[in-house]
Amino acid sequence: MPTHPLLDVDFVELLEPYLEDVGHVFQVFREQDSGCVSFGVALGSEQWFVKSAATSAGVVSLRRALDVHGAVRHPAIVPLRHHFPIKDGLALIYPWVEGEVLYHPTVAHHGGRSAPESPMARFRSLPVAEILQSLNAILDAHLAVEKAGFIAVDLYDGCLLYDFEAQRMALCDLDEYRPGPFILEADRLPGSRRFMAPEEFSKGSAIDIRTTVFVLGRILRLLLDAGDDERKWRGSPSQMKVIERATASDPADRFASVAALVRAWRGACSGHC
Repeated sequence: MPTHPLLDVDFVELLEPYLEDVGHVFQVFREQDSGCVSFGVALGSEQWFVKSAATSAGVVSLRRALDVHGAVRHPAIVPLRHHFPIKDGLALIYPWVEGEVLYHPTVAHHGGRSAPESPMARFRSLPVAEILQSLNAILDAHLAVEKAGFIAVDLYDGCLLYDFEAQRMALCDLDEYRPGPFILEADRLPGSRRFMAPEEFSKGSAIDIRTTVFVLGRILRLLLDAGDDERKWRGSPSQMKVIERATASDPADRFASVAALVRAWRGACSGHC
C-alpha cells in the first residue's frame, strides 16, 4: 500500500473498488456531460475529489486538465494534487472544496437556473457587493490564465463553485482550456451556448484571448442579473458599457486582453470590486 493511497499511487486498475477499499466514497457523480465519473472520497479527516475517465474523449479532456494545472496556479482555481493511470483511462486527484456548483446540467430544478432553490438563483439574490467580490476572483484567476498563454474553453456557470457560508468562489473543471491562439478545426468548441463567443461556432475561425474576454463578459452579465431573461440588471450603467464592449460580436471590437477588461471593469466599479 502506498504511503498515501491517493497522492502516492502510480496505477489503479479498477478505480471505484479501490476508492471504496482505501476510504469512504461519500458522493458519486456519474451523469456528467463529459462522460467522466467523479467521486467524493473521505480518508480519515481528509476529503478528496477524484475525477476519472475511461473513454477516449474523456481521457483527452483530462489530459488537457494536466496541461492547464501544470501552467496555471491561482488561489481561486481548485488545484490538481496528483494523477495516475487507471485501466483504459486516467484519474485526477483534487482537494474537496466546500460549496455548490452554480449550475449542473444533470440536476433538474423546476424553472432551471431561475428556480428559487437553485444555486444560481440563490447566488443572484446575494447582495451586489458579495457578487462583485466573486466576479473579481473569477477575473483575477483569468489574469493568471492569460499570463500562462491559455484560452478559456467551456467556461460556464457549471465551472463556478460557490461556498455560501464562507462567501468564497472557486473555479473547477477547467478541463477544456487550451494554449492559444489556435484555429478551430471542429464545427464548434464544447461549451454552453449562453456563454460562448460567435467564433466558437465557426470552423476555421481564430480562437484567441478575445474569445476569453467574451466569455468573461457573459459571466459578468449573467451573474449580475436577477434572472436568465437578462431583464433585471443589478449593476451600473458603466459596468454594462464594459460588458457590451467585452461581448461585441466582432472580436476586433472587444478588449484586446483580459488585463484590459479587468482594468475597465474595476474602473467601472469605482473601487467596489
